Amino acid sequence: MADFGGELDIFRLEVRDWLKANYPAELATPGASNDEAMWGGRAFAGSNDSQIVWMQRVASRGWTAPTWPTQYGGGGLSPDKARVVEQELGRYRAPLASFGVWMLGPVLLEFANEAQKAEHLPKIIQGQIRWCQGYSEPGAGSDLAGLQTRCEDKGDHWLINGQKVWTSYADKADWCFCLVRTDPAAKKHEGISFVLIDMKTPGVETRPIKLISGESPFCETFFTDVKIPKQSLVGQINKGWDIAKRLLQYERQNISGGFGGGGGAGGAAGDLGAIAKTYVGADETGAVADADLRARITRNKMDFQSLGLTIARTAAEARASNGPSAATSIIKYAAATFAQERSELMVEAMGAQGLGWEGDDFSPGELTAVHGWLRAKANSIEGGTSEVNLNVVSKRVLGLPDPK
Repeated sequence: MADFGGELDIFRLEVRDWLKANYPAELATPGASNDEAMWGGRAFAGSNDSQIVWMQRVASRGWTAPTWPTQYGGGGLSPDKARVVEQELGRYRAPLASFGVWMLGPVLLEFANEAQKAEHLPKIIQGQIRWCQGYSEPGAGSDLAGLQTRCEDKGDHWLINGQKVWTSYADKADWCFCLVRTDPAAKKHEGISFVLIDMKTPGVETRPIKLISGESPFCETFFTDVKIPKQSLVGQINKGWDIAKRLLQYERQNISGGFGGGGGAGGAAGDLGAIAKTYVGADETGAVADADLRARITRNKMDFQSLGLTIARTAAEARASNGPSAATSIIKYAAATFAQERSELMVEAMGAQGLGWEGDDFSPGELTAVHGWLRAKANSIEGGTSEVNLNVVSKRVLGLPDPK
């Protein structure tokens, strides 16, 4: 929001000028995708790829994490100025996509000791380390507190044995933030700890899982006699559930933000109304000819518009307070629902052309639509199932009692 020529407007012009001067010309060429972001990591150390250069330039200002303290390499900006940076960066290809920025960093700022912050936060900001999340297990998905990956105190190190599943991009990650059971005899919520694991450690193995959409973003992750340093424990032993819950709030906030644009995880991007006109045709007024389909497309578009405004408001509230609240579960549930509806509408509007899997009989957009429709089935599972999020809303937001 403009402040009529005041400090924020002056700052916005400074940010805009800096971005214009520092955005690599190669990324601004016609046809370059603004959707792609650099995930960073050890594999890109020393690379002079234009996307790496862009990430490094933004990170040099601390703008990959504009509100984080400058002592760790962050921008140290106020919430208002950080919002300006985010808005202006939105005109360019995103400099960094990072679970470290979106989820791990905020909880390290809240729960880690000073040595852990100094070690990991600068590397997160600079995109030097790519992180994955070791939460779900084959027998502990929705009931996450039932996890069984065991972490034993061996005096001078921790010893980890167990398995994780649905570990996003574990095969590409450098490090993993992981929930482990450090006290098998304690109540299941009370015997969990939060640790950081270098994925190069002997005994760590990953296996990609191929999805119905044809993608393999998720992995199984196995830990067999994995030794990690004692300083890898974040917070207090057996108190990791508090960190886990906090991190899930940040995760759901980020997932919801990804859905808010109406494309991305929810299916192929683009103007759904225009796409429907291409396949269904238009009436004499220029609107989608099928009145029922037109009404449902309009309602979905309005839902996404409302969702985007709500996400912006809650993000502003989070920046002005102490981070996201349980209300992120409301947004995540709504975002998943609207995204799945959108992907269904996309395929329906295309008719038979929306059911192609491969081949020259289908355009790239048609193939993207059907793969996106199948991928969207995971929207109501990842980051906590819709049922789990509704339980969080009932307990933490509405204050309803547990069912007897």
